[in-house]
Amino acid sequence: MDFLSKELLYQKSPQELTSLLYEAAITKLEKAIQETKEENYIEANQSYQRVNDIFHRLGAGLNYDSGIIADQLDVVYNFMADEILMANLKKDVSRAEEVLSMLKDISSSWSQAMKNHPVKRPSKANAYEQHIKVENSEVNSNKMEAGK
Repeated sequence: MDFLSKELLYQKSPQELTSLLYEAAITKLEKAIQETKEENYIEANQSYQRVNDIFHRLGAGLNYDSGIIADQLDVVYNFMADEILMANLKKDVSRAEEVLSMLKDISSSWSQAMKNHPVKRPSKANAYEQHIKVENSEVNSNKMEAGK
């Protein structure tokens, strides 16, 4: 996610941001597992902490008005965060790999759901974008007329 600018992030839907968080968590967790195997415990600790930060952000972004799935995801995120904490504390790669497997399954399911039910941009945003396009085309036509 380092390559994404703030502007690009603001253009993403909440569903797309969730997908990006899943991807970042997977990448960081794979890195933490590798660092643990190589006994680079300081770097592994930092990566595990970043993974837990992502789980915290995922939990904070849940909409509990959307039904039982939010409650279930909250429990899963908390479980995975606890497992990562223990994997980090005990240098237990198998625990981290179990979380990685769960996380990949959730991410895959999320991506599939996004494909099956694409996010529709709010009509207000579309109206705003159309207004900007009209203004830009007016500015461009005025520049062309001034150049004649």
